[in-house]
Amino acid sequence: MARRIEVTGAGGVRLAAWEFGDPPKKDPTDKKDARHPTDNRSEALIPVQSTAGSTSGSTGEQSAESGAPSEPTTAPERTTGVFLLHGLMGRASHWASTARWLSERHRAIALDQRGHGRSEKPPKAAFTREAYVEDAEAALEQLGLGPAVLIGHAMGALTAWQLAAKRPDLVAGLIICDMRASALGAASQREWADWFESWPVPFATLADVRKWFGEDDPWVERPNAARGEFYAEVMQESPDGWRPVFEPEQMLKSRETWVYDAHWEELTQVRCPTLVVRGLDGELGRAEAQEMVRVLPLGEYAEVTDAGHLVHYDQPQGWRAAIEPFLDGVLAR
Repeated sequence: MARRIEVTGAGGVRLAAWEFGDPPKKDPTDKKDARHPTDNRSEALIPVQSTAGSTSGSTGEQSAESGAPSEPTTAPERTTGVFLLHGLMGRASHWASTARWLSERHRAIALDQRGHGRSEKPPKAAFTREAYVEDAEAALEQLGLGPAVLIGHAMGALTAWQLAAKRPDLVAGLIICDMRASALGAASQREWADWFESWPVPFATLADVRKWFGEDDPWVERPNAARGEFYAEVMQESPDGWRPVFEPEQMLKSRETWVYDAHWEELTQVRCPTLVVRGLDGELGRAEAQEMVRVLPLGEYAEVTDAGHLVHYDQPQGWRAAIEPFLDGVLAR
């Protein structure tokens, strides 16, 4: 069962946060397995009081197990919070396997960012860097999770390090997964717009989704089943077939707020321990990753072999081996 917690982001946008494992146990000798199925149809809704004084959670969604909305739960006082932020087009459930092993020792929560997953997608909402950062800030405060370790992939990593620079009191540590600090430029944005246009939507079946994104997509250099699964997870069935849960126009709006600028200055302002992780075949090159480590006051470096941009999805065991020692070190400080 996935536990859904509603929070309120910037401008009143309703956001869905998720716990994918049992809360950490007070008895460290209790080894009971905390794994659950990934199917989001089995979920418990937990409303959280927003900082604006209003309560989210009026959607009427219910727990598949109890038949009634769940009450907020309080994690043990000594539990360290871990907050996970997906990349562009992603969703919180992409962190499910990571969140489950983290939940054995930490309170791990993943956020569907605005325009993504089960969070709101208002057509007139802001999709600026400021809005994404303010959403993460509001979620951490409403969840009572900080100071937390932030783990971000791609766009989520940029949000995480910008928040760490803005609110060091909320961030105890930071893991940056395959996100560049350099500007990508106008050509990159045009390539993405053309790529969205190339999608053969609607897809007839999820098998077609997996095949296109895992094999037939012109951006795929070699067959990648994990990539196909990644995109299958962000599709929903509609009357004419399978379409993305997000609006491509909103994704392009989100992206254009960072691709034209470099983000090195914010990195220099991050004062907490930070691990920069790249997939050996990912989008973040080794030279740039090591330069990011150099400018970070407390930067460390790791790479995962046989992994592309979707590091935690491509190689979940290698990903865990790369980040777990860093997490242990942050907790020991």
